[in-house]
Amino acid sequence: MTILDHKIDFAVVLSVHNANPNGDPLNGNRPRQSYDGRGEISDVCIKRKIRNRWQDMGESILVQSDERRDDGYRSIKDRADANSDIQEFAKGKKQNNELYAQGACKSWIDVRSFGQVFAFKDSDVSIGIRGPVSIHTAVSIDPIDISSMQITKSVNAVTQRDPDKKSSDTMGMKHRVDFGVYVFYGSINTQLAEKTGFTIEDAEKLKEALRTLFANDTSSARPDGSMEVHQLYWWQHKSKLGQYSSAKVHRSLDYKLNPDVAQATKFEDYTFTLQQLDGLECQQYEGL
Repeated sequence: MTILDHKIDFAVVLSVHNANPNGDPLNGNRPRQSYDGRGEISDVCIKRKIRNRWQDMGESILVQSDERRDDGYRSIKDRADANSDIQEFAKGKKQNNELYAQGACKSWIDVRSFGQVFAFKDSDVSIGIRGPVSIHTAVSIDPIDISSMQITKSVNAVTQRDPDKKSSDTMGMKHRVDFGVYVFYGSINTQLAEKTGFTIEDAEKLKEALRTLFANDTSSARPDGSMEVHQLYWWQHKSKLGQYSSAKVHRSLDYKLNPDVAQATKFEDYTFTLQQLDGLECQQYEGL
């Protein structure tokens, strides 16, 4: 396993069609939207999907969602307490925050990728780990249109006193993005990779997770086929600091609506062009 020794930048282009990619709990679970009307998918949501893909690949994950737990632990604390590689450094004469952090990074790929805060109630542990992988919020190229429909639930959720009497219908709302193409960026920092033990092999696993981001991600809000990764751009620098800043690398990807299209309804309505930067090659991958 070789520790990552060169900076990496990446960009992902995805589309949403009749789906809610990331509901906002403070706005009735409507799809997230900026003040200028562009759709958004939070970096936390994207990292959750990456973790899910890593689980599908058989990797050990610390921050697991409840419905996808692959062990018997119901919380991060329970999972950490059951790990012998880190518990011997959690308290007593052997307490060592640095060795605790090293053990956590070795045990879980999401910890050595995204970092993690270990601070639990009734525990002496208080450790913050900074991860090398940073991911931006995904933003749609153009403002999005959101459709809403009222839904009802007409079945009895609980047993009624009168078995022949049906409970009143429960009303609700369901929201979706009609269509939108989103772009998000990210990078991998080599200095932090050295601290957490993030390897070149881990970078390849991240690349595959990004390329297949919506595999096994079906829900009522995101039916199969409603969200798709179209392009993954992967820049590998030749040094730890990189030949260019991440901002300049990300700006080298340009996109615009085709001149003969009034409003985009499919991915092909956009044209993506890549400005070549001297000495920096970009690998392009199709989504799953």
